Amino acid sequence: MICYLERFSSFIRTLPASILQMTEMDSRPWRPFIVSGIAVALKRLLLQQQDNTMKLSLLLDWRLHVLVAVASLISEAIGIIKIPLGPGSLLLLPLFYAFIIGLLINPHLFSVTSRVVPVKLSEAAAPIILLSIMPFIARFGSTIGPAIEQILSAGPALILQELGNLGTMLIAMPFAVLVLKMGREAIGATYSIAREPNIAIISDKYGLKGPEGIGVMGVYVVGTMFGTLWFALMAGYLTTLDIFDPRALAMACGVGSGSMVAACSGAIAGALPAMRDELLAFAGASNLLTYATGLYISLFIALPLAERIFKWCSGRRVAQSAGAKATVEPDLATPPSTEERPERHLGQTAIVMAVVCAVAWVSNTINGGSLLEALPGMVILYAMTMLGLLITRFAPFYLPGVAWVSLVSIAVTLPWFPGNAWIVAQLQSVSFLAIVTPVLAYAGLALSPREFTMFRQVGWKLIIVSLLVFTGTFIGSAVVAQALL
Repeated sequence: MICYLERFSSFIRTLPASILQMTEMDSRPWRPFIVSGIAVALKRLLLQQQDNTMKLSLLLDWRLHVLVAVASLISEAIGIIKIPLGPGSLLLLPLFYAFIIGLLINPHLFSVTSRVVPVKLSEAAAPIILLSIMPFIARFGSTIGPAIEQILSAGPALILQELGNLGTMLIAMPFAVLVLKMGREAIGATYSIAREPNIAIISDKYGLKGPEGIGVMGVYVVGTMFGTLWFALMAGYLTTLDIFDPRALAMACGVGSGSMVAACSGAIAGALPAMRDELLAFAGASNLLTYATGLYISLFIALPLAERIFKWCSGRRVAQSAGAKATVEPDLATPPSTEERPERHLGQTAIVMAVVCAVAWVSNTINGGSLLEALPGMVILYAMTMLGLLITRFAPFYLPGVAWVSLVSIAVTLPWFPGNAWIVAQLQSVSFLAIVTPVLAYAGLALSPREFTMFRQVGWKLIIVSLLVFTGTFIGSAVVAQALL
């Protein structure tokens, strides 16, 4: 592919000069102006195409994607490990292993790995993170369409308790900014419980290389390791206090994470075995609604509110990074405007997205369907993703790519959409967790010295903030559900 692009470039390179020579030979006065304009446009197109070809050659480097595929397969083969710890279990997921493997082979962390993994591969992994999470967003949305009738028939308590997740900011944000003196990483850390869709929102709006990205990834790592245990302990303890209606606590378990909702609802049902079936039903319905509405509440309510609370807490100070002195490290945060949006270069994005989907397709073979079984589903996810990015590019108003991709996947899986049953059936062979595993491998590889510096500065703070975020989410949702029951 790159070879053909380079040949095309060499052929095109001579066209502007040839066209300009034609204008000098043409006697018609209007013709030179038109043809000169075409020549200038071709020159600009050539320069842009040359730049994109260089980027494409790096983004398609086979070593990067093979490393990620191998890391994903190893992680999926290890599977979920449950470590008993007190009344609950510490769950280690393939996502966590992939992130650790990515870190271990990151040349910025261990220079010895640069012999196998050049620094340029680490740099190429950064823009691929957002692309690689898009198929998951499409898969995520595909569960909402078939369940639209259940969602519409749910009661107000189930629907509005999602607003209780805003409790994450009311508790954690002031503490993070005023007590721990954190900067803008507090926005990424406190606006949600930092599950995969929330990471996608931060990646799409700010990028994962800035302080907001460090915040959301820090909470994600803490949640992956300890979130399930924390929710189990917290839910069981609050149930024994007899302060909340058990149904309200069950609804509060629906935070959008399968492992967390299982541990949380299991702890409540274990404390009240007579209500087990009812409590599990409430928790399941709540989690379904969180899948359906959580992405949009996070995008349109929680994140703008987090920005406002951060500004209020920090006064008029523009914090770039917690504990970082601007005179010493002024470039720790990458402005969002410097990052390339995938919808701006749809041709290049389509090629890279195909490779990314192929990596996810391979990763899916361990705990999902076989290559042949999962092929139609992966092609559908690819089509959904590219259609969403196409709409993002040409829509008369702006919505982030993750929102459009999600809306497309919801629309084509609605019960009244032609062929929806076949689409949903094909997607059953594509595992949710398996196609996210490569995303974390890319993320581990993409971390640069700046990110490592930032994480060292705020690492211990993010652990404290993460626990406050989980507590605020659960209690906030329980309070709202309790008031509406």
